[in-house]
Amino acid sequence: MKLSFSPSSPFARKVRIVAIELGLIDRIELVAAKVVPGEPNDEYSKINPLKRLPALILDSGEVIVDSYVIVEYLDELAGGKLIPASGASRWRAKSDHSMLQGMLDSMLLCRYEKMVRPQPLQWQAWYDDHWARAWNGMARFERNADTLSGPLDIAQIALVCVLGYADFRFPDCGWRKAYPKLDAFHEKMLQRPSVKVSVPPPA
Repeated sequence: MKLSFSPSSPFARKVRIVAIELGLIDRIELVAAKVVPGEPNDEYSKINPLKRLPALILDSGEVIVDSYVIVEYLDELAGGKLIPASGASRWRAKSDHSMLQGMLDSMLLCRYEKMVRPQPLQWQAWYDDHWARAWNGMARFERNADTLSGPLDIAQIALVCVLGYADFRFPDCGWRKAYPKLDAFHEKMLQRPSVKVSVPPPA
């Protein structure tokens, strides 16, 4: 299998952490891809016309897109370890993950608004709204003891990717001071080799 990824992508980081935790990383070739808003990438568009990272290319040539779908595929391949199989815990993990995915989407849009869009065209109210979505999401998980202290699952992995992206792209946002329980959770997760090795490189 091949994983098209960027070391700075929190979505690709999630897949890498999952692959390591499931013992599958040695079966995956990591292929760096550069996808920049506003710039064409005809080669990668052949893999994923949406130009979103990551994408998993199977040995058969079939392509699986969307980080969560890739995670589901890998988890099934490993016998189901990070996504609960059934019941309330399954839907809680999937719902938590969906919220965290949306938080990352909003943070990425904030990044693009300030770093890519020309300054005269920037929309501050739009930026503030998306940042509030991510910030309020952090507040929700600060209160969610089950996610912070439960067994390792896809929600915990997605959460550490959200916090890592905040450190990477918004280092002065103050999330650690505002959310001490998330800070403690993040520090604990950094002790895992999968999390530590996938930290984005310095910007």
